[in-house]
Amino acid sequence: MADVATRHGCSTVSMRRMTLRRNRGRLSGRLPAFAAALGLLAGVAVLAAGGTPAAAQSFTYNPHHTRPVPPPAPASSHGQMLVQAVEVDYNYNSSQVSAVGNVQIFYNGTSLQADKVVYDQKTKRLHAEGNIRLTDADGKITYANVLDLSDDYRDGFVDSLRVDTADQTRMAASRADRTKGNYTVFQNGVYTACAPCRDNPKKPPLWQVKGARIIHDQTEKTLYFEDAALEFFGVPIAYLPYFSTPDPTVKRKSGFLMPGFSNTTETGYGASIPFYWAIAPDMDATFAPRFMTRQGVLMQAEFQQRLIDGSYRIRAYGISQEDPGAFKTGVGNRDLRGGIETKGQFAINDRWSWGWDGVALSDYAFLTDYRLSQYRDPMAAFLSLPTEAISQLYLTGVGNRSYFDARAIYYLSLSGNQSQVPVVAPVIDYSNVINRPILGGEVSYKTNFTSLTRDAAAFDSLTNPAGPSLTDIASCMSATSVLQSADPSAKLRDACLLRGIPGTYSRLTAEAQWRRSFTDPIGQIWTPFASIRADAINASIGSQGMADPAGNPYFGIAPGSINDVRWMPTVGFEYRYPFINVQPWGTTIIEPIAQVIARPNEQYAGRLPNEDAQSMVFDTSNLFSVDKFSGYDRVEGGGRANVGIQATTQFDHGGTVKAMFGQSYHLFGLNSFAVADATNTGLDSGLQKPASDYVASIAYAPNRTYAFSTRARFDQATGAVQRLEVEGRASFDRWSFGLMYGDYAAQPDLGYLTRRSGILGSGSIKLGSNWVATGAARFNLESSSVDTYAVGFGYVDDCFILGVNYITNYSYSSYTSGTAPQLSHAVMLQLGLRTLGQTSAGGGVNGVY
Repeated sequence: MADVATRHGCSTVSMRRMTLRRNRGRLSGRLPAFAAALGLLAGVAVLAAGGTPAAAQSFTYNPHHTRPVPPPAPASSHGQMLVQAVEVDYNYNSSQVSAVGNVQIFYNGTSLQADKVVYDQKTKRLHAEGNIRLTDADGKITYANVLDLSDDYRDGFVDSLRVDTADQTRMAASRADRTKGNYTVFQNGVYTACAPCRDNPKKPPLWQVKGARIIHDQTEKTLYFEDAALEFFGVPIAYLPYFSTPDPTVKRKSGFLMPGFSNTTETGYGASIPFYWAIAPDMDATFAPRFMTRQGVLMQAEFQQRLIDGSYRIRAYGISQEDPGAFKTGVGNRDLRGGIETKGQFAINDRWSWGWDGVALSDYAFLTDYRLSQYRDPMAAFLSLPTEAISQLYLTGVGNRSYFDARAIYYLSLSGNQSQVPVVAPVIDYSNVINRPILGGEVSYKTNFTSLTRDAAAFDSLTNPAGPSLTDIASCMSATSVLQSADPSAKLRDACLLRGIPGTYSRLTAEAQWRRSFTDPIGQIWTPFASIRADAINASIGSQGMADPAGNPYFGIAPGSINDVRWMPTVGFEYRYPFINVQPWGTTIIEPIAQVIARPNEQYAGRLPNEDAQSMVFDTSNLFSVDKFSGYDRVEGGGRANVGIQATTQFDHGGTVKAMFGQSYHLFGLNSFAVADATNTGLDSGLQKPASDYVASIAYAPNRTYAFSTRARFDQATGAVQRLEVEGRASFDRWSFGLMYGDYAAQPDLGYLTRRSGILGSGSIKLGSNWVATGAARFNLESSSVDTYAVGFGYVDDCFILGVNYITNYSYSSYTSGTAPQLSHAVMLQLGLRTLGQTSAGGGVNGVY
């Protein structure tokens, strides 16, 4: 019989062959029942799949589920249903509608396939059997052998259930029963987020969760697991007699999270099981008590809330230590310890925002002793983490060509030197580029206001063999007793640098700049520029550590009040003449560059505090900077010429080479880099001489696999290497590595008494399709020893993460003459199961090498 179509209401039926047993006219009237039944089956599939742990038989593919599937018909935009089958029957006596033979039903983006589908109007039940395949609109696929459901969704069962979700999770159950319209019980189920083995689909996946029963409470939206076990490669490794988890429809729900573990010498073994409390759609809290064998219970709680215009978070800690003596004579040797952290950010509009960060601790060692906050990682002691915790309140605005930032900052020392760290209140920055030309050029301006207070002077020792280290005035005075000098001021300056003044320091800076570029007929580029800068400084400096008993300043900064105004007008021009050479193999641009700057001497050079311009590294990156100081507290003065040449080659078949070489000359006036301030900034930089050291850099990237670069500074008189860094990196399909060589001449004026050189290497290699090994080591060429190394192994695939890392380090932070460096070790284990969670455990050991 040819294909025919019958339309009734909003249902359409298409069939290759139709057999009507009694009343052909009543067939279409029963067809909407298929739509209701199909919707019911989709609802059950959601309960079965959802992407949460379930329980079942071993996860294998049944061959009868692998038959080719024709593409589904497009879903009607009006909710119409399409039924295709070899035969569709309606039995008037039994009031049953049957679709038999390769049945395919399409409805609202959902499709059902089976060998036979029967709907009983009297019992109002849907029965499907044989090669059942249900595909939801979201891509979830459910397989079964037998399906029987009532059309009110209250009762029914599914035999041999298997579900594949769009997010690559899989679930199976021998049977699913639904009762009372609220409970669905899955018998003998299994859940996994791992793909089956391509070569042997019957092989158990990497991990799966099995259980005797899984009960879904639709009212509570919770799945309850009974007699569950976690298996790896089919071998049970963990047994859970009972646990629960939110069902797939829930994004947030109160309950326990993945546990965490820790181990340190001072705290013993520790374990925590966080509890998550979904208070409301916009707020939640997490409680994570950590139970430790040596110190008792560390209480931890976090509360966070999202509002219309932003969010904030509060985290609190507290413990009554059972063994304070484990921390020996440190600040941790006390009964009660704790802290609080908070963070928030809110948008005023699309350009302005404000926020805060806050930290308060019982003692400065609390976070590191219990590895909290940024020190949670057991290897944090080997990372470049800050030595201060920051509390701040800020306001930020961003325009099309302008920027504003204002903040008040309180630094909490994590090394016990609270009196030597500043309170900055406030620091305000504003910059703007005028959006129209003035005198044909671009005009911009910027301002900065900084005000800070410090209780005691902060010093860096210049006599530590391991390099400069924070110290106090007593240590500096003690060090001067072994120095031979008749001048007390010289003796103290030979022993220490003044990193921060005691008292109050405020500075207001305003600067306006103009710049315009011209290109002449032969391609030369001329760029004149001009700027004017003014600084107003007010300071009230304490006398502790600043002057001898007679009032003579040790560091050129006299105690008492300072009220000064500093001006710096600048004019200059920059010249570039690029030569372009085009060859069949590529293009080369050679560009001589010259820059001449005229300005008066730096006022009050070396006689004002320097808080924000203490870093000075001279290389090609700042060769053509008009002011080479890194902050506002110093300003470069005197006439200067910067000259160099830059060459860039771009190869047609890929690859780029970029090189620069140059030198800077002090032309007239006072050389700011030759003036020693309290931090000796500029000394030993290569700029303190009339003709600076030579600086050079080369970068070569032949392709995406390799990259090479080098940066160097050479003594202008002897050519000796003052600073050299050579770096190479390579990345292939299975392995990658990086190697860096560093060689730095002694800088006694900055506290580096001897030459430093070393090699840092790192690499990783894929040992298989999923295994990776990593390693890194630093070799100290001066001591001919390895002072830091790390190794790690990891496994990563689409459903599982395993990582083991070990690192050791020789710490010189507390190095003094006659003592040995501290040797530290750390081990970290990381385990993650996709969709279930991730946990980690680690420990560290300290010893004397």
